[in-house]
Amino acid sequence: MPLLAADIGNSHTILGLLTDGEVTAHWRIATDERHTADDWVVLLRGLVGAALVEVDGIAVCATVPAVLHEWRDMLVRHFAGVPSLVVEPGVRTGIPVLTDHPREVGTDRIINALAAVQAYGGPAIVVDFGGTATTYDVVSGQGQYVGGAITPGIEISLEALGRRGAQLRKVELQRPRSVIAKNTVEALQSGMVFGVASQVEGMVARMIAELGAAPADVSVVATGYLAGLVIDECSCFTDHAPWLTLHGLEIAFSRNIRP
Repeated sequence: MPLLAADIGNSHTILGLLTDGEVTAHWRIATDERHTADDWVVLLRGLVGAALVEVDGIAVCATVPAVLHEWRDMLVRHFAGVPSLVVEPGVRTGIPVLTDHPREVGTDRIINALAAVQAYGGPAIVVDFGGTATTYDVVSGQGQYVGGAITPGIEISLEALGRRGAQLRKVELQRPRSVIAKNTVEALQSGMVFGVASQVEGMVARMIAELGAAPADVSVVATGYLAGLVIDECSCFTDHAPWLTLHGLEIAFSRNIRP
């Protein structure tokens, strides 16, 4: 029986059906804070279809409190008979969080760290390319979450340039012909693709140095729906795991709900 996993981010919500560690179906939809619990259940029924009645568990992590509130209401009213897990402080993950304020760390970031430790061990760095933010999460050799970094996401950076630049406009996110662009569209694309790739390589190198680890000993994992835009331009990545967060939700569900 499948697990329904939901990674609710600021820009998009990633949904997936997982059976024994395999993502059998997945969807990406816009996160809309205006949606009510009833809106969400209608969306789920439309996307997942008949498979929704076969789901034997639901696992959720969210960075948007208003949306999480509606999901909690939906789980109570529409999925009362289905075991569910909302990842929040107090949920068992097996990942010690060694930060100044552990409760402030986004649950999606802890879930990514959990999945990375399970799949690759430590030390590891997870770079999650979301639309609103690109996050870096660092796991020690002992499997501890030791911190990370947050930078503006690729989409939100491009939108900001379009809003604030008098002669700039929105462009398609894709790799341009060259780093040295010959027109405004490709100049924006160059900055987004090659600029972000250079930023990632620099951040990862600094983090590895701060860990005091040999670069060859650190797993550097790319995830997030925008990872494919820059991953080929970076030499630092050892793995690409598009469904890392969904796998982490399955692991957390198993540790808290399933025996």
